Amino acid sequence: MLHSRKLLYIDEIARCGSIRKAAARLNVASSAVNRQILALEEELGAPIFERMPRGLKLTAAGELCIEHIREVLKTYERMETRIRGLKMPQAGKVTLVSTVGLAAGPLPEIIAQFVAQHPRVRIHLRNDGPSNTLQPVISGEVDFGLGFNIPATPGIRTLANFDIPIGAVMPPGHRLAGEEGSVDLAEVVQEPLVLAQPGTSLRNVINLALSPLSTPVEPVVETNASEMLKKLVKAGTGLTLLNPLDVLPECRRGELVFRPLANPHARHQPMKLFARSRATLDTATSLFVEFLLSELIAIVSELEAKGHVPMQAVARDAQRE
Repeated sequence: MLHSRKLLYIDEIARCGSIRKAAARLNVASSAVNRQILALEEELGAPIFERMPRGLKLTAAGELCIEHIREVLKTYERMETRIRGLKMPQAGKVTLVSTVGLAAGPLPEIIAQFVAQHPRVRIHLRNDGPSNTLQPVISGEVDFGLGFNIPATPGIRTLANFDIPIGAVMPPGHRLAGEEGSVDLAEVVQEPLVLAQPGTSLRNVINLALSPLSTPVEPVVETNASEMLKKLVKAGTGLTLLNPLDVLPECRRGELVFRPLANPHARHQPMKLFARSRATLDTATSLFVEFLLSELIAIVSELEAKGHVPMQAVARDAQRE
């Protein structure tokens, strides 16, 4: 590809924020990487990196440049994938970002099933906090994202929306675990609680659900790690409030019990599957997105049957926001 080395060098520098680190990852001399920066800046007539005491930072011109570079590299990679696909059908690479809770919840089993059916497709999954799932998609670092409380954002295309409620999570032997159906939030807050820490999107949803109650809530533990919350519940430290996808594997294994909230003011976490508006998904990615969507719909149907989520929890669209 024309100028491929220059594009790869600039992309790696932007990711690393350092010529030395980029050179080490590319296995080339730092001077060679620096020459590519200078050559491109001279060609553009504007600096693309701001030289900082501890590395390099993209300028405004650099932000525009790196968006173009990543789109070119993605297009080239899609072309290579399609050419390989002529010899090896369904070969390719899928890159996605999700929240930590989803990466530890339903995604491992879904990915395992897909890879078993399509062994030539490689999956690259990164998991970030809810506020960080948008940027990798916007910048073109990944093909698409899956996360909660994703705002309408220019340049982002919605592939599917899900409405997932929060509920009480408890160990199987707890006094509230033996009953069927929903549970009153006023009963839940009488128990010791371990909750997502203030400032997280989940805690914001929880606070809205708790706001009509007159009882003050003082959790015994607060953390931004959903895995720790689940382990604390298993250990008997307290109950927690999560959505059913967060605890799906544990509930299926009988390690935890999820009960939806009966309160009319109980809140939901909107979950969105999304991609860049201007990006075309290649064959392998489209195949995985369709598989992921079908599995998520099946999971939501399973949760609906148990009364854990409301009917019509998922709505598909392909509009640009």
